[in-house]
Amino acid sequence: MIRQKSFHNEKATLYVVATPIGNLQEMTPRAIEVLREVDVIAAEDTRNTKKLCHHFGIDTNIIAHHLHNENESVKGILKLLEEGKNIALVSDAGYPCISDPGHILVEKVIAEGYNVVPISGSSACLNALVASGLIPQPFVFYGFMDATENKRAKFLEEVKGLPYTMIFYEAPHRIEKMLTTSLQVLGDRNICLARELTKMHEEFIRGKISEVLEVVDDIKGEMVVVIEGCDKEKDVMPLPLLKEKVEQYMENGMSSKEAIKKVAKEQGVSKNYLYREFHNEA
Repeated sequence: MIRQKSFHNEKATLYVVATPIGNLQEMTPRAIEVLREVDVIAAEDTRNTKKLCHHFGIDTNIIAHHLHNENESVKGILKLLEEGKNIALVSDAGYPCISDPGHILVEKVIAEGYNVVPISGSSACLNALVASGLIPQPFVFYGFMDATENKRAKFLEEVKGLPYTMIFYEAPHRIEKMLTTSLQVLGDRNICLARELTKMHEEFIRGKISEVLEVVDDIKGEMVVVIEGCDKEKDVMPLPLLKEKVEQYMENGMSSKEAIKKVAKEQGVSKNYLYREFHNEA
């Protein structure tokens, strides 16, 4: 067991400092104070951190700590802590360790007996969650899905039965493929796509996966996707089964247009999306 009383010992400290994800006004007074008072700032991107520090009049020495130098950087930071120096860890934006470097360092610092103290601030996943309109807890944060369709589908198959709201990060050039796979595996669930959080072009797109898919061609920026968890009583059938249902109605004499309209209404999915998907394969 390791018991840390953060402010009742004289050990050196690693501060894990959240920084703004777009709006500099969200930099907290405490974060500014910590960055001014520590001996060294360990930054994922030294150029961006220098700009941030310049804006707030912070002249603390900055060193690089990113995925490509992480192992060597950890050794250097531990040596600084051994010398009694306090360090602040920052990522490009938001909270270090959350889809950003930091976990390995935090783990090693704890193991060596030094303090690890979080300095609260912006978090894109939490911002998206609380504004999504979906049930906020329990939730599970996964970061980025795999870029490969087969691995993405396999992952979603593993989690589709979980009753937790799920949060993902995604890049604009992959968002259509990610949502398409999600629709095929999870069914047409309610989601919220949040983009450019805290920035001038902040936007929340709330609706069924199929509805959001209809507009993703025109959107850009950093994205967070919040997807509702499995509800056994109302969970919508996946796309292949929706198509089978359409075919069943057609076999009973309905036109494809009538069958698609009926299935869309029964399952609460987008008629336009189901029409497009059905006829693409036909």
